[in-house]
Amino acid sequence: MELVIIRHAQPEWVKDGLSVDNPPLTDLGFRQAEAVAKEIANEHFDEVLVSPLLRTRQTATPILDVLGKPLVIEPWLEEIRNPIWHGTPQEKAEAAWSAEKSKASHERWSGVEGGEAVSDFVARINDGISGFLASRGIVRASSDLPVWETNDQFDDNRKIALICHAGTGSVSLCHMLGFPVTPWEWERLVIGHATINRISTLKLADGITFGLTQLSGNHHLEPGMRTY
Repeated sequence: MELVIIRHAQPEWVKDGLSVDNPPLTDLGFRQAEAVAKEIANEHFDEVLVSPLLRTRQTATPILDVLGKPLVIEPWLEEIRNPIWHGTPQEKAEAAWSAEKSKASHERWSGVEGGEAVSDFVARINDGISGFLASRGIVRASSDLPVWETNDQFDDNRKIALICHAGTGSVSLCHMLGFPVTPWEWERLVIGHATINRISTLKLADGITFGLTQLSGNHHLEPGMRTY
């Protein structure tokens, strides 16, 4: 089975010097989304699942059009929930993120004040990806290694796209690969806007595991279109 994780295109986090919550795409972002759609137009997907946020839904529009797929929202794919900064000067959000990165490592689990704790976010996404896999026949085995068991629901030939975010994508990848969790998963696996990430199941003698086959693939984007 192959999972193709597509990060949303560039969002307009700031407009006229003010922060925008749940932002739309920028003009560049719309072009990035079209480039992704063109890149995967000839691939077959059994499912395409989309985060509920606006930037992912706008990224998904041209992709779903070329694939002939309906919009299917998967709520657990929602990114970490920021504080409500809408309409405030962009310097407020910039200062908050700067302060967050200046914390000692173990203190970063609390996240930005007023937003979702990183510990809660990681737990939410780990629960989400575990439930997603379980519903498709893949359950973590009782092992100190990242080994997974399968049942009759598992289809080794299935291919699923998840259109989501740097945070949800990176936490999901780390969970499937069996990495110990950290409060900076999206900085450990750097995933650019409108990039394509692929992870596939690998058969073992006593189950399956996952192999990362592509991280932040951006060859479909011209150099001037690559943003993070």
